[in-house]
Amino acid sequence: MQIKADTPEDYIDQLPEDRKQAVKDLRKIILENLPPGFKETISYGMIGYVVPCSIYPHGYHADPKQALPFINLASQKNYIALYHMGLYVNNELLSWFRDEFSKRSKSKLDMGKSCIRFKKPNEIPYGLIGELVSKITVSEWIKYYDSQIKR
Repeated sequence: MQIKADTPEDYIDQLPEDRKQAVKDLRKIILENLPPGFKETISYGMIGYVVPCSIYPHGYHADPKQALPFINLASQKNYIALYHMGLYVNNELLSWFRDEFSKRSKSKLDMGKSCIRFKKPNEIPYGLIGELVSKITVSEWIKYYDSQIKR
C-alpha cells in the first residue's frame, strides 16, 4: 500500500489508527540510532533513510538521480515492513539479526531478503531494531553497495 506523502509526518498521519503508534515508535528508534550522514526522507512511497547525493553523488543504480537507499519503513496491507538493505548484503549482520530476534521476540521471524515483516505491532522488538540500525555507518554502506554494483 503506497501512501502519497511529502514528509514522514504526512505519511504517519495517513496510516490506519492501529498502525500509527508502532510506525511512530519505529521511526523514533531509527532516528535515535541511525549513524550520522543518513537522511530521513520519503522515498518510493515510504519513509526512507538514505545516503544523500551530496555524500554519494552516484545515487541509486536504478535511478542515479535518487539518493542511495538504506532503510525504508512502510505500512503494507497486512503488516508493517522494515526494509534494511544491509541485511541483504552482509551475511554476518543477517546471522546476528536472526539469532538475536529469536532471543528477543515471542513471534517467529517473518522476513524476506531485506524485508522484516511485523504482523503484530505489539510484538516489535524495538531495542533490537535500534541496535540493527546502528550497526552500519554511511561509509560502510557505500562500501557494501559499491562491492555489489557493477558500474
